[in-house]
Amino acid sequence: MPNRLAQESSPYLLQHADNPVDWQPWGEAALEQARREDRPILLSIGYSACHWCHVMAHECFEDPEVAAVMNRLFVNIKVDREERPDLDQIYQTAHQMLARRGGGWPLTLFLAPDQTPFFAGTYFPKQARFGLPGFVQLMEYVADAYRHRRADIEAQNAALLEALADQAAEAGPAVAMAEHPLRAAVAQLTENFDPVHAGYGGAPKFPRPADLEFLLQRGDARSREQVLVTLRRMAERGLMDQLGGGFYRYSVDERWAIPHFEKMLYDNGPLLALYADAWALTGEAGFLRAAALTVDWLAREMTTPEGVFCSALDADSEHEEGRFYVWTPEAARALLSAEEYAVAAPRWGLDAAPNFEGHAWHLGGERSLEAVAAELGLDMATATDRLESARVKLLAAREQRVRPGRDDKVLASWNALMIRGLARAGRRCDRPDWTRMAQGAVDALRRLAWRDGRLLASWKDGQARHNGYLDDYAFLLDALLECLQADYRPADLAWARELADALLTHFEDPERGGFWFTSHDHERLIHRMKPVHDNAMPAGNGVAAVALNRLGQLIGEPRYLQAAERALRLFYPAMADHPPAFPGLLTALAEHLAPPAVVVLRGPATELGDWQSRAQRALPANALCLAIPPDTPGLPDALAKPVRTYVAAHVCTGVKCLPEIVRFDDLAAIFML
Repeated sequence: MPNRLAQESSPYLLQHADNPVDWQPWGEAALEQARREDRPILLSIGYSACHWCHVMAHECFEDPEVAAVMNRLFVNIKVDREERPDLDQIYQTAHQMLARRGGGWPLTLFLAPDQTPFFAGTYFPKQARFGLPGFVQLMEYVADAYRHRRADIEAQNAALLEALADQAAEAGPAVAMAEHPLRAAVAQLTENFDPVHAGYGGAPKFPRPADLEFLLQRGDARSREQVLVTLRRMAERGLMDQLGGGFYRYSVDERWAIPHFEKMLYDNGPLLALYADAWALTGEAGFLRAAALTVDWLAREMTTPEGVFCSALDADSEHEEGRFYVWTPEAARALLSAEEYAVAAPRWGLDAAPNFEGHAWHLGGERSLEAVAAELGLDMATATDRLESARVKLLAAREQRVRPGRDDKVLASWNALMIRGLARAGRRCDRPDWTRMAQGAVDALRRLAWRDGRLLASWKDGQARHNGYLDDYAFLLDALLECLQADYRPADLAWARELADALLTHFEDPERGGFWFTSHDHERLIHRMKPVHDNAMPAGNGVAAVALNRLGQLIGEPRYLQAAERALRLFYPAMADHPPAFPGLLTALAEHLAPPAVVVLRGPATELGDWQSRAQRALPANALCLAIPPDTPGLPDALAKPVRTYVAAHVCTGVKCLPEIVRFDDLAAIFML
């Protein structure tokens, strides 16, 4: 019989609905049962595309013997970390404190009935191996400790709660904010560059788009070149799907050769924006190709009928990681002409030894197409055509395979990251069709997840659920600012203002500064966090500070500027102490110290589009450039510039504005200094 997860909409929870474990979703019913029966809680947190979550499920949660022990000893709660990032953040932090090492997924915790964890780990096998205890043995030990060592557990829980409370940033004495954390972050990030394979740090190697964007916009010539080399390597080697587009979650090696095969929406949105910026900066065809393939993948595999985007693709198919994506030379050769294979084999590494588990080839070689063309004596146009023909044929054949599972829930925050990426790529690469995809997703998200002035975090099968988090509001506000620059729509500005007001009303700490991850009326948990560190996803406080500052500069609203400044003042000591951990907040700091230029273009619609297209390439990525059509109603005073019979540019930085500019070359020259 299905357990109580069968009533949920999360694909991850539904994966466990037929387990013999008496799983319950997180909620008052399960928590009340634990309190009433004085039983500890076994909390398991994971997500649908997680490989080791699947492994533990097969070994333990599908096993009747293991399930019987779980049901006898614990109240068992299963959580989708993507639907409940509030719980995941709290308990990942608790794991770090209890286990003295980083966490991950699956996250396995044992909680007292008051929700405080007293033992934590990640993956556990059924039988002891890998230096890990067997799960049944572990559960018996934990349950015995709960029964007979209650005083020790309560003392440890009190210490843990105190340690969690001590993590909160406290406002210190007022200090003058300065640029030195920016310079220190650039220097320290740059020193961590891998000069052989590019990227930062060793294996496993993550894309780290927040770091890359910060260095591309705020770094010196050396760090910008490091970013461009890294973007080239990620696109040419195994991190990008060479056939279908889109980037995998990370590389298991330092060479970007073999990925962990999950594809996550939250990675691909920021990376799309980065590749668009790199193309606008350099004009290199490879950057534009990576952006275009990513959008193709998004449209083909991740877009719902409503026009919003699914969350993730699994790493596994047919119970094997990577099976959907890997090849053999023989299989590829059988599908391609001799001329196509002659280019594809050296470009994608099919002429080398197998690179995946000793028997298969993951496409993405060491040699660039330019090098392959030179070796074969081909011009680049011919080599490009042959590789593209090979890609289309192999992709068509791959589409006939058993596909990886798709998590089709729609997350507001992850959609916002992709909307931002699409809108930025649309305007930077002059692709209005990409801009229209972004606008369609904005309109759909407003219909599906916006209720009475509040965002809901998740939508699936016609049902929106879960209070919106800081990331939902901040990321969407940031995305709307990109949409306004790609194609101005009054409704987008109106929604941006509503989101900004909701951020201040429901999430800001107006006394100390900064923004809580959960709203003021959210369910009470054991800890309330203000996330500031940029990890795989940007931190909500950094994005909120950037977006509020930008919206405040754009429309002349001091409330937004002041809220951004309060957040910066709260977190400035941490930024000064360890700058590389805060690229998002450092971007906000930079734009607080030197406000971004606001460029408003007005004039006849026929000429306005040409100016806008040219400006998107000529202006720096951090400038705010809006082309506002004539007869646009309801403009705030800061944007209500006069409409002439010719296009005119109005450029302001902070409270300083230049005289009206009527020649495009004069506008471009301002930003070339």
